[in-house]
Amino acid sequence: MFRQRFYRRFSYLIILVSLPSLTFAQGQQADYLRADMLRTKLRDKVYHAPNAINWSASGKHCWYTIQTEQGKEFITVDPQTKTRQPAFDHSDLAQKLSDNTRKKYTAYALPFNQLTYQKEDQEIEFVVDGIAWQYVLASRELRNKGEYKPDSRNQRYWGASSPELSDQTVTSPDSNYVAFIRNYNVYIRSRKTRQEIQLSFDGSEGEYYSSRLQWSPDSKKLATNKVRPNQKHLIYFVRSSPEDQLQPKLENREYLKPGDALPVRRPQLFLIDERKHIPVDDALFNQQYNISRLEWRKDSRAFTFEYNQRGHQAFRIIEVNGTTGGVRAIIDEQSKTFIDYSGKHFRHDVADGKEIIWASERDGWNHLYLIDGRNGKVKKQITKGDWPVRQVVHVDEDKQTILFAAGGRVEGQDPYFLQYYRVNFDGSGLTALTTEDANHTASFSPDYTTFADTYSRVDMPPVTVLRSAADGSVLMELEKADITEWKKLGWREPEVFVSKARDGKTDIWGIIIRPSNFDPAKKYPVIENIYAGPHASFTPKSFMTNNRSMFELAELGFIVVQLDGMGTSHRSKAFHDVCWQNLKDAGFPDRILWMQAAAQKYPFMDISRVGIYGTSAGGQSSTGALLFYPEFYKVAVSSCGCHDNRMDKIWWNEQWMGYPIGPHYDECSNVTNAHKLQGKLLLFVGEVDDNVDPASTMQLVNALVKANKDFDFLMVPNMGHSTGGDYGEHKRRDFFVRHLMGIEPPSWSSLETAAKALSAK
Repeated sequence: MFRQRFYRRFSYLIILVSLPSLTFAQGQQADYLRADMLRTKLRDKVYHAPNAINWSASGKHCWYTIQTEQGKEFITVDPQTKTRQPAFDHSDLAQKLSDNTRKKYTAYALPFNQLTYQKEDQEIEFVVDGIAWQYVLASRELRNKGEYKPDSRNQRYWGASSPELSDQTVTSPDSNYVAFIRNYNVYIRSRKTRQEIQLSFDGSEGEYYSSRLQWSPDSKKLATNKVRPNQKHLIYFVRSSPEDQLQPKLENREYLKPGDALPVRRPQLFLIDERKHIPVDDALFNQQYNISRLEWRKDSRAFTFEYNQRGHQAFRIIEVNGTTGGVRAIIDEQSKTFIDYSGKHFRHDVADGKEIIWASERDGWNHLYLIDGRNGKVKKQITKGDWPVRQVVHVDEDKQTILFAAGGRVEGQDPYFLQYYRVNFDGSGLTALTTEDANHTASFSPDYTTFADTYSRVDMPPVTVLRSAADGSVLMELEKADITEWKKLGWREPEVFVSKARDGKTDIWGIIIRPSNFDPAKKYPVIENIYAGPHASFTPKSFMTNNRSMFELAELGFIVVQLDGMGTSHRSKAFHDVCWQNLKDAGFPDRILWMQAAAQKYPFMDISRVGIYGTSAGGQSSTGALLFYPEFYKVAVSSCGCHDNRMDKIWWNEQWMGYPIGPHYDECSNVTNAHKLQGKLLLFVGEVDDNVDPASTMQLVNALVKANKDFDFLMVPNMGHSTGGDYGEHKRRDFFVRHLMGIEPPSWSSLETAAKALSAK
């Protein structure tokens, strides 16, 4: 019976795709049904493509899950013996778990995705329904370990400040003293005599000493920050429809915004034997955004900390002499625009600070430098060229080598493709560990001798191999993805398209997605999926196993595109700097040129009908497209947008828009420019969005109403930061069909009836 139903459904899908009357339709019921069917039929039908590869703590095994024709399988690999096998007996574990829980589980649909190797890899642990389980691999014994209690430290709201005051005591390395804060001041107590000694006397509620006390390794010195706290900024929500009661709830979150006051931290030094407090001169760090990573040198000669100046145009590594309290800047990084501290920062101190490996864009590209820790001078630029280091994986001080990932080093390849390398501290011996023309994701063993490498492109399914970290040689092939089922369902791979940016020289990379029933003789409206946040790049580079929404939108009869314009990351510093105090730019001049070049090559792309959609920063940009580029963009759907950068989170917006707050914030504001609206706009916002203050969208709504503009708006009760879920996806589809195709979408009730009829066949 199941097999008969499967073939009936599959046959119906083939009919939907192949009937001429439906093939040439756009925005019709059959197109909606086919889009929804793609979602369900493509799910879990890419076989032998690991989601993520994990290593046991011992490094003796790596493991991952894959989908196969049977279902979900756990695979383990032994790099020493070069063997690949099931991680455990799936059938036995499913049966024992069923017996112990009185729930029915099957071998290839086990109710967990994560596991941890224990006891020299002889046991695995996993969690099901809040209960931790232990499975002994040799004896196949299953044990109930009781309630699983996750680490509560990882559950703190991202915007909440970490408490600086607590009752904790900090024991000195020689165990003779404990240090603590009492009445806002620093005390130590002898563990032998219990005698208490007060080291500071000027602490108060308004300016106190931090409980994050740092002993020097020789136990003779103590460092901490004196903190002047800031006024917390709270945002408020009314949760109109809580699940546990009838009446609404008022909620709030701690949420700093651009221009808000920040806490001021000033490092302090205490000499224990002399009972002496030495305040540290703050001339080099008195305009702080943040002070972090306060650490003692191993020989106790000094402590260091990192100073991020407010406005992010200066970043310093500061050293404080452990005897005199004298201050000097070891590294003083400066920029006329911004230092990308949140995306490109890397520092590794070598030999107790005698040298420092430091990432910098000082030559126009993000590269690694070997800095002399005594005088801050560059001893060697370790990496160099018109390409950026994207990630430092590991620094091996004994071997004097660095493992790192970079993009754009291989001529002719997509510059966003990650490739992995090894290099010596002095810049010699640069060795490519991966070379295939694809985007690579590596998972290194704990000892960094081997790594699992999954590589793919948007038009090439993933291949996974085990490699040597010494030379990149392939030790064994692990998986090769199978997309046969996707191909049977008519799925079409995206096309990578490249054109020139506004400067006429720089390549802009993007993808073009066509519907499965694509007809080159037809004309298709174009929809751009935009996210132009300067913190990264966003066009998919790997095979899009779990990102199918653009394909589903294309099924309605659209060409869907995504690309990265100037102002985003992972290219040169000049490419990135376009965003500086100019987030409204969002790379639009490059995006428009790219689509015009694509339409010139492909006449089926009708760029007289261009829509755009995005969420968060993409929500800001998609609305901005109609405000600032109405001659090109005609329809926009914007979800949870930060429509005025003064209303959004401080760290993200001051990073790119700068400090102090100036007229450029106003110039980039969708709210300020709401009166310029042309085209059709649909706004979404979640009622309890605590990523982007929903008041930002409401202020845009207010400005549009005052400007007497016609637009659509939907606030979703109980929704946080989101694209709107299935409901929002349907509204977005209908909006584009209605305003780009000029036809009325099928009614939701008719689609529901048709879908039920289809599922019953």
